Amino acid sequence: MLRVTGVRKAYGRKSVLEGVDLRVRPGRLVGVVGENGSGKTTLLRILSGELTPDVGSVHLDGSLGYCPQHPVLNTELTVDQHLRYFQIAYRLRRLGRAEELIDRLGFAHYRTMPVKHLSGGTRQKLNLLLALMHDPAVVLLDEPYQGFDWETYLRFWELASELSAAGKAIVVVSHLAYDTERLDALHRLRGGVLDEVTTRSTV
Repeated sequence: MLRVTGVRKAYGRKSVLEGVDLRVRPGRLVGVVGENGSGKTTLLRILSGELTPDVGSVHLDGSLGYCPQHPVLNTELTVDQHLRYFQIAYRLRRLGRAEELIDRLGFAHYRTMPVKHLSGGTRQKLNLLLALMHDPAVVLLDEPYQGFDWETYLRFWELASELSAAGKAIVVVSHLAYDTERLDALHRLRGGVLDEVTTRSTV
């Protein structure tokens, strides 16, 4: 579960978040949309623990997986080297989940290639894989399908649905509301406040 209560954040005199509240229970797939400059990046940095709110709190149960909009990858390392690095960081005994995701996302033939030679879409696939390979309980996805072709885009939503069915709490952040019928709830960040604009289920 992810629980955000009364989160406020300002940079100097500029207030960015004006008391954000959000609840994402296990098995829920939630979208957050907002225009550029609405505070989405600040909110994500707070949810991921990169930034401390001025007021309010963030609580999550279980491990966190975070897929930022811009991949944070070492361009000199290969895909396999990234997997090994994160395997050590996550203290994983095996790479079974990573192997499965490589096959699902269709980039196994790039495993020995340095990131600097990968397309933007393939880098994003690796970015997503690294966020999910340790089977986190709470998943934050910032524009996760950026650069994906149509087939991979559909695979992403299949994967998101499976994660939800497996009891993960998932937040998908975007500047536009794509495929809202796939979400359990959609929230809009505007004026520093997060409002729910639609929901598929209250269960």
